[in-house]
Amino acid sequence: MFLDEGGDLNFSPTGTRYFTMTALTVTRPFPFNTPLVELKYDLVELGEDIEYFHASEDTQKVRDRVFEAIQANLGRVRIDSLIVEKRKTGPALRAEVRFYPEMLGYLLRYVVKGVPQESLDGVVVFTDVIPLKRKRQAVEKAVKVTLAGMLPKGVRHRVLHHASKSSMELQVADYCNWAVFRKWERRDNRSYDLIAGALRSEFDIFRASYKLYY
Repeated sequence: MFLDEGGDLNFSPTGTRYFTMTALTVTRPFPFNTPLVELKYDLVELGEDIEYFHASEDTQKVRDRVFEAIQANLGRVRIDSLIVEKRKTGPALRAEVRFYPEMLGYLLRYVVKGVPQESLDGVVVFTDVIPLKRKRQAVEKAVKVTLAGMLPKGVRHRVLHHASKSSMELQVADYCNWAVFRKWERRDNRSYDLIAGALRSEFDIFRASYKLYY
């Protein structure tokens, strides 16, 4: 499972309206490595200087090609997103050490419920590198507590923090979360529509409702 987030944790009027978390769940063999590595070097040969893909920093021309590659390989993945309208977040919940475990815990519950558990022998959760120790510890706590309570006995689980440039799947999670965030923050559905075929849940937490896509 590969996690990414969008928006900021500035709860004042100058911050983003929404905060999003997205989980990309895949099983081996991973579907994105070959097409995205090929695309990276195709773009380099065309004159682009690309070390890795990052949706908010890539040009629209690059994003179009990346989303094309992602869309062509969505058949073996699931995408789940949690949406937080920040102005509805109570003051006591805004501290990182509480906000992250609770929000991430909600997201993971929807992911785990939708995965056939009889076929699981282990779950590894990847995030991008998290420089702040307290935030890293909050994420690890949320993952471990939630998975320990939901997975069948004996199924191993752990959390790893890897630089996104080291993993095509983390880069795909970034692109998927960017698409979801753009939909909610800017009402821009262009990229969202490209990944919607693999979106399995989209939970607006403070509306107490969610969408399931099956």
